[in-house]
Amino acid sequence: MRSFLLLACLLALALPVTCAAQPVASATRTPAAEIDALVDRVAHADGVVFIRNSTEHTAAEAAAHLQRKRKAAGDKIRTPEQFIDKLGARSSITGKPYRVRLPDGREMDSATWLTGLLREVRAKR
Repeated sequence: MRSFLLLACLLALALPVTCAAQPVASATRTPAAEIDALVDRVAHADGVVFIRNSTEHTAAEAAAHLQRKRKAAGDKIRTPEQFIDKLGARSSITGKPYRVRLPDGREMDSATWLTGLLREVRAKR
């Protein structure tokens, strides 16, 4: 009888923990999903001009370029931070930093801007 009561108590205690943990687990994004969300934000960055090797590009062009670089990198890029640092920060050919010009005219390194977008992606979890 005691073992039955002990088992019942353990099950009663475990049930709420299991139920409470499920929403957290389902809300967690994989690193690949975060990178996808980041590229999607780049693609839809209205009014943002991307400057790559002194040439200006649209948001859609920049997103397509990042996707090509990601595909070429294969499984070498595992985290959004690696994605930003290795693919989104500078030209792999010239080493020159990528820049973005915001709609208000301010310019910044793309790594800084992408890191801000990543914070927004993670805040939406």
